[in-house]
Amino acid sequence: MAASTKKAAGGVEEAATEEEPRILEPGAAPFGNFPHYSRFHPPEERLRLLPPELLRRLFPQSSETRPILGLDVGCNSGDLSVALYKHFLSLRDGETCSDASRELHLLCCDIDPVLVERAEKECPFPDALTFITLDFMNQRTRKVLLSSFLSQFGRSVFDIGFCMSVTMWIHLNHGDHGLWEFLAHLSSLCRYLLVEPQPWKCYRAAARRLRKLGLHDFDHFRSLTIRGDMASQIVQILTQDHGMELVCCFGNTSWDRSLLLFRAKETTETHPIPELLTEEGKERNRLGFWRQ
Repeated sequence: MAASTKKAAGGVEEAATEEEPRILEPGAAPFGNFPHYSRFHPPEERLRLLPPELLRRLFPQSSETRPILGLDVGCNSGDLSVALYKHFLSLRDGETCSDASRELHLLCCDIDPVLVERAEKECPFPDALTFITLDFMNQRTRKVLLSSFLSQFGRSVFDIGFCMSVTMWIHLNHGDHGLWEFLAHLSSLCRYLLVEPQPWKCYRAAARRLRKLGLHDFDHFRSLTIRGDMASQIVQILTQDHGMELVCCFGNTSWDRSLLLFRAKETTETHPIPELLTEEGKERNRLGFWRQ
């Protein structure tokens, strides 16, 4: 980068001693913790695929007796977390509801403390959305922080987890076993799980951006054996290894990422799947939106 210049006292230009900060290209951050994620992946692209009444259909009695508890892993600066909250409670821009926090509470975590701080400052629903800095792969810290939140409501698991474009970053930084463990932890913590896996082309693009910027490549990228159709790989791991079933695929975003809804199998008898979601899931399967 060329040095900038400024006028000295005698009118002679001299080189500035401070370098301009280098701005990373989108996707170049090694943990996906880039600062303006929603500018190129706006929340509206996910929301248009998700029924606003989804949570009320999945948990028809919860709002009357106890709040629905959600876990948002990899929340970045909170834009999507807030958008999901407003979407599922049918709140318009600028609208607040005094009873909203009684219906839905979200615990939102991210590995980047700067992004979490921004999320806390800008959140319009501080009583209902809690933001914490957490490396989800740190078992000890994860257990302490999540258990502390759940204990406030007398609960041991979350009703629903959101994992939106996070699986690739876990996979690249922790390898095949790390991805398997990550999905195991999520499935043990959540009755339902909404996952948006990144396709394999995003892996290649992320690695290419790091190399272009002269940064170290991801440690595990070249040794990964779980690759190819990543949506199908995620479905296989969650359904065959971690006791979940695929309820529905809501379709694909404009950047070609599927929104997949899973549920823990042990809750099937006591909590039937809403008929509309069951029929939609069958239709998605017939049309080839996903493959097991």
